[in-house]
Amino acid sequence: MRLFFFLICFLSGLLLVQNATAQHTQIKGWIKDTLDKPIPGATIRLENLHLGSSSDENGYFQLSDIPANKDLVLQIRSINHQEKRLTLQLRSGEIREITIVLEAAVQKLNEVKVTTRNDQRMQVSIVQIKPQDVKTLPSTFGDFNKILATLPGVVSNNELSSTYSVRGGNYDENLIYVNNIEVYRPFLARSGQQEGLSFVNPDLVKSVEFSSGGWQAKYGDKLSSVMNVAYNEPTQTKGSVTLGLLGGSLHTEGTALKEKLSYTVGVRRKQSQYLLNTLEVKGEYLPAFTDIQGYFRYVLGNKKTDSLAPKSEIGLLLSYGRNRYLTRPVSQETTFGTFSQQLRLYVAYAGQELLNYDLGQGGLKFTHRPSDKLTLNFIGSAMNTSEREFYDTESAYRLCEIDLDPSSPTYKQCIGTVGVGSEYKYARNQLNGRILSLEHRATYEMNPRNRIEWGIRYNRESFTDELNQYSFADSADYAMFRDTLFTHLALSSNRWNGYLQHSYSKDNQHTLTYGARIGYWSVNKQWLVSPSIQYAFTPNWVRETTLRFAAGIYRQPPLYRELRDQLGHLNLNLKAQSSLHLIAGMRQTVQMWGREFVFNSELYYKNLWDAVAYDVDNVRLRYYANNDTRAYAVGADFRFSGEFIKGAESWFSLGIMQTKEDLGFDQTGYVRRPTDQRVTLAVFFQDHLPGNPSWRVYLNTIVGTGLPFGPPKNLNYRSALHAPPYRRLDIGFSKIIAFGSTSKGIGKFGDSIWIGAELLNALGARNVMSYNWVTDVNERQYAVPNALSARFLNFRVIVRVKDPKK
Repeated sequence: MRLFFFLICFLSGLLLVQNATAQHTQIKGWIKDTLDKPIPGATIRLENLHLGSSSDENGYFQLSDIPANKDLVLQIRSINHQEKRLTLQLRSGEIREITIVLEAAVQKLNEVKVTTRNDQRMQVSIVQIKPQDVKTLPSTFGDFNKILATLPGVVSNNELSSTYSVRGGNYDENLIYVNNIEVYRPFLARSGQQEGLSFVNPDLVKSVEFSSGGWQAKYGDKLSSVMNVAYNEPTQTKGSVTLGLLGGSLHTEGTALKEKLSYTVGVRRKQSQYLLNTLEVKGEYLPAFTDIQGYFRYVLGNKKTDSLAPKSEIGLLLSYGRNRYLTRPVSQETTFGTFSQQLRLYVAYAGQELLNYDLGQGGLKFTHRPSDKLTLNFIGSAMNTSEREFYDTESAYRLCEIDLDPSSPTYKQCIGTVGVGSEYKYARNQLNGRILSLEHRATYEMNPRNRIEWGIRYNRESFTDELNQYSFADSADYAMFRDTLFTHLALSSNRWNGYLQHSYSKDNQHTLTYGARIGYWSVNKQWLVSPSIQYAFTPNWVRETTLRFAAGIYRQPPLYRELRDQLGHLNLNLKAQSSLHLIAGMRQTVQMWGREFVFNSELYYKNLWDAVAYDVDNVRLRYYANNDTRAYAVGADFRFSGEFIKGAESWFSLGIMQTKEDLGFDQTGYVRRPTDQRVTLAVFFQDHLPGNPSWRVYLNTIVGTGLPFGPPKNLNYRSALHAPPYRRLDIGFSKIIAFGSTSKGIGKFGDSIWIGAELLNALGARNVMSYNWVTDVNERQYAVPNALSARFLNFRVIVRVKDPKK
C-alpha cells in the first residue's frame, strides 16, 4: 500500500506542475522526417524573439510564454535537413499542437556513405540500439547492458550484475569496443552486488551496434558476441545531471579551440545499499562505486576530404573506475521446499567482506585520410587493474522443518531441527593485470562496390595473482577444510593478431563479405586461422525482405582466468577454444498503421571444440582449465520492433535455444551447459498520453526458463537440477518538462527536466541468483536458494542543460 501511496503522490505532484504550466500560450509538437521518423536535436526558434528550444530524442518540443495576437515566424533547423519557416498567430491562452516535417538536405554525398548504410542493414545478427532507449529503460541502476537483455539470444538473469551471456556462451565471451578501442571487465567479482558499473556510459553514447554471432573478421577473438559503441563527438555545448535513489551521474560535452576540439566527459556513481537491504542476508552494506570517463577529439589542420570528413584527427579515450564493496552480514532467514515439505534456514554471521578494485583503461587513436577512399587508424591502448578480495567471516546455521498443517497452532513455524553446522571463510586474494596494445586498422574503398579492410595488433600482457584463502566447515558431526589455496602466480606474454576482409555490394541487392583472422600467442605457441563469410540478398520477388547467411570459425585464446583451474594451477598448454557458427536469417519490413515495423528472425547452430568447461558461482566463472570439452548450441531468435504507439519505439523478443556439453573427463556424456536457458521472452514497450508525449510509461519485462545447476564438486550430478523460471517486470513513469530559450530565468540554460518513478520487480518475484548447499543430520544435502532483490520504488530526475548563448 505504501508503494501505491508514493505513486499517487508522485503523479499528483506532476499533475500540479502540468496544470501550472498549461495556463500559458504554448506551441508544442513533433519534428519528423519524410519517413515519419523523429528528428532529435532540431532547433526551433521564433524569429525576432529570444525564444527557442530543441527537440528531444522523440522529436518532441515545446515553447511557452509566447506573445498572443502577434504575427510570428517559427524557424526550424536540423543538420542534414532543409530549413523550414512557418507563419502563425496565437490567441491568448491558446496551446497550439503541430507536427513539422523536414525534408532531407540536398547534398553531394559520395556512394561510399550509401554503401555504409546498407552494410548495417545487410549484416547478419546486427541490432542497432538507440541511446535514448537506454536512458529511459526502467532498470535497477540505469546500466547500459540491461538494454541487451531485451534482445533475442541474450540472457541476463541478475539485476544486480551487468554480466550477460549470448546464445549459450558465458560472460567472458563477449567483446566490447568503444571508438574501435577494446575495453575489459574486472576479474575477481564473485557476486552481482560486488560489481561496479559496466564500462559503457549511456550519457556519452552516440551509436551502438550489437552482434550475437557470425560477425565480420575485423572484430576480435571471442566466441559469443561483439558490441561496437561510438561515443559522442559533439558540435554544441550541453550537459545533464541525473539524481536517483540508486545513484546519479553528471555529464558535459561541447567544443573548444575554434571547434577543433570536441569533448564529452561523464561521472557516474552507483549507490546500491538501499536495494541491497531488500536481500535475505541482513546486515550493513557499504558499497561505493564511482566511474569517470571522457572522449576527446582534436582535428589537425583545416584540410578536409571531399566527404567533409577531416583529413587528420586524434581521439583520446580515458576511463577510471574506483570500486569499493564492504559488507558486514548479520543474519539470514530463508524458507524453501515444496508444497508437501518446507524447510527454513537460519544463519547468524560475524565478520566482514571487502572487495576493492581499481580499473583504468585508455586509448589514443590517430586517424588519417589521405583520400576519400583510404582511412588509416593507428591505436595505442592500455588497461591496468588492481583487485583485492578480503573476507573473514564466520557463520552458524540451523535447518528446521516447517509445520504445513493450517489447523495446527504451530502452522508456518519450525517443529524440528534437521541440521546444524558452522563455517569459517578466510581470504586475502590479490590480482594485478596490465595489457598494453598497439594496433593499426585501415579501410580502402576501391569503388562503390568494393571495400577492403585490414588490421594488425600486438598485445603485451602481464598478470600477477596471489591466492591465500581457505574455508572450514563443521556439520553433521564432522569437520573439514575445503577450498584451500595458497599460491603465487605470474604470467607475462606476447600476442599478435591480424585480419583481412573484402566486402562486395551489387545493386543494393547482393552484399558479400569474406575474410579471415590470424593470431599467435607466445605462451602456448599456437597459430590460429579464423575464416568467416557473410552474404545478404534482397530479392525482387519478395517485397521489403532481406535474406542473410553467415558461416565462420571463431577462436578465443585464453587470457588469464581460463588458464587457472580450481586448485590454483596454471595450464600453460591450454589451447584456444574454437567454435563454428552457422546462421540463416531474414529481415522483413512491414507497414502497419502507416508506420514501418521490422521483423527479424534467425536460425543458428554453434559447434564448439577444445572448449574449457566451467562452473558458475553466482557471477564468477570457475574454469577447469583443460580442452577436453565439446559442446553445441542450436536455436532460433525472433524480434519484432516498431512504433506500436506513434513516436515511441517498442519491441518484442523471443529466444529458443538448447546448449549441451560433454566434459570428456567424466562418464555422463552430454549434459546441459550452465547457460542453457531454453526459452527467453523479453518486451520493451513505451506508451504516452494521446496528444501529449511528455507523459510516458515504460515496461521492461523478461521471462526465462530455469537454468541448470547441481551439487558442487560432483560431476555425476552436474546440471541434474534446474532453477525456477526467472520473471521480472519493471515499470517506469515519466514526465518531461521542456523550457524555451528566454533571456532570463531557467530557460536561459535549462533544456528540459525528466522526472521519473520506477517500480522495480513490480510483481515481487522471488528470483534466484545462486544456491548454498547445507547438510542435515542424515548427510543429505539441500540446495538453499539465494534470492535476488525484492520490489523497490526508485525515483530519478534528469536535468538537461544547454549553452545559454545558443
